[in-house]
Amino acid sequence: MKQAFIAMVGGVALGVLATTQLTQPLAAQEQSSRNTYEYLDLFGEIFERVRSQYVEETDEDELIESAINGMLASLDPHSSYLPPDNFEDMRVQTKGEFGGLGIEVTMENGVVKVVAPIDDTPAAAAGIESGDYITHLDGEAVLGLSLSEAVDKMRGGVGEEIVLTIVREGEDEPFDVTVVRDTITIRAVRARVEGDVGVLRITTFNEQTFENLEAGIAEVKTEIGPDKIKGYVIDLRNNPGGLLNQAIEVSDAFLEKGEIVSTRGRDPADSERHNAQPGDLTGGKPLVVLINGGSASASEIVAGALQDHRRAIVLGEKSFGKGSVQTIMPLSGDGALRLTTARYYTPSGRSIQALGIEPDILVAQKKFEEEEDEGVNRFSRSEADLRGSLKNQLTEEEQELLEEERARHEATAKLRGEDLQLAYALDLLTGLSVYAGAE
Repeated sequence: MKQAFIAMVGGVALGVLATTQLTQPLAAQEQSSRNTYEYLDLFGEIFERVRSQYVEETDEDELIESAINGMLASLDPHSSYLPPDNFEDMRVQTKGEFGGLGIEVTMENGVVKVVAPIDDTPAAAAGIESGDYITHLDGEAVLGLSLSEAVDKMRGGVGEEIVLTIVREGEDEPFDVTVVRDTITIRAVRARVEGDVGVLRITTFNEQTFENLEAGIAEVKTEIGPDKIKGYVIDLRNNPGGLLNQAIEVSDAFLEKGEIVSTRGRDPADSERHNAQPGDLTGGKPLVVLINGGSASASEIVAGALQDHRRAIVLGEKSFGKGSVQTIMPLSGDGALRLTTARYYTPSGRSIQALGIEPDILVAQKKFEEEEDEGVNRFSRSEADLRGSLKNQLTEEEQELLEEERARHEATAKLRGEDLQLAYALDLLTGLSVYAGAE
């Protein structure tokens, strides 16, 4: 139904364009048409010369497909032609299971750029990072390939290896990473509990995302108890995006009212606004959203909506900055055209295209190593360590609460060494709950 609607909108747009053109001087219309047909004739002439006179025999279908890819690549990095196999793969991916490496990529400066590795996939296990540039595939340069061609080369049978040559910021030289292809099964949302906080890790926006989110929130409520939850962390780090409708539903899950996102295309008549419906799945609990440079597209829609409505504190690093909408248009021959048809805007009217979402609190991800200097005293002293100090007489209940608090602090201290951004988010939610309790 959605594809049919998109096709109808395209037809209306063409009709408006044709009507507008009738108001232009007839001579100008004729000149424009003549120029267009002259270029089409020129293309036909070049195609025929290449087909008949090139030094080696050519594949005519490949020539035409390359011309199509070249035309679309001149528009932006996200518009492309999807041959039948690629189109089918894309439809399978949105359902949450497919074969490959497990990375979301785009094209930048003629090479493949990693938007984000997908959790629990071969690419993530191999250490591929958001922002990496892939310059060679099995020793063959990516330069000169279209994005679709590069993706085709990264696909392969389960168990087959591919060597990616990586250029990474901070590394002096390119280096090779061997990745073994596997079946990628994406679990869109993973829920877990950290103390009295629910952590909702959203890895992608596919057809299962909102359904998984509902189930994850229900799991957290069951484990902690609805009245004891201090808040939720929505972890969108390294989430490359996905389906627009799922981003809208996820945002709506935490909002009672107001605009979520608007999309504006070439024709103002095609603009759309999407608003939240009453009902917050968390019951209004405090939220912290985690983002980084691998958070793109649909992730930025969610982060931007919750930030603009002051529903959540956004923490981490600036997001990727993909603020455009791609429409998939099925074509004859079972292929499809992926075309950028609109920009999206956050509720406050921000376009984050090429700018990204700036976090409310900037926290760069770091890992702290234990101090190895033997001269450093890691032991602290307190009143309880002094010889002969008075003992505190605690009830059994007070002792249990003290032990629980100590365990929580120890877990948070350990987490700071593993995931500083998440630890900061948990501390922030704890502070918010203390502040709310004092009111």
